[in-house]
Amino acid sequence: MSIQSISPANVLDLASQPATKKPASGQADSPQLRKAFDSFVGETFYGQMLKSMRTTVGKPAYFNGGHAEEIFTQQFDQVLAKKLSESSADKFSGPMYQLFTLRRQ
Repeated sequence: MSIQSISPANVLDLASQPATKKPASGQADSPQLRKAFDSFVGETFYGQMLKSMRTTVGKPAYFNGGHAEEIFTQQFDQVLAKKLSESSADKFSGPMYQLFTLRRQ
């Protein structure tokens, strides 16, 4: 499963799969589930943050790109959220993931 195909439904599908072996240290046994969880949490967090930041800045009086600029900005924010998620999502999604896997065990 690639990162591009990860959605909330895919994370829940991975979570509902039975664990093959019990983790010894309380960590998840599936690196694929952890990667999907980090990706989803990070992209959601950073995506919403960038969207909120964009709403605080008004449109310039001159040199406004119109609808094409808005589309490009949304696509740019998606790519930026993905890159930010890949680099640092595990730092703040770690505690969330531990709580998520606690219910699973």
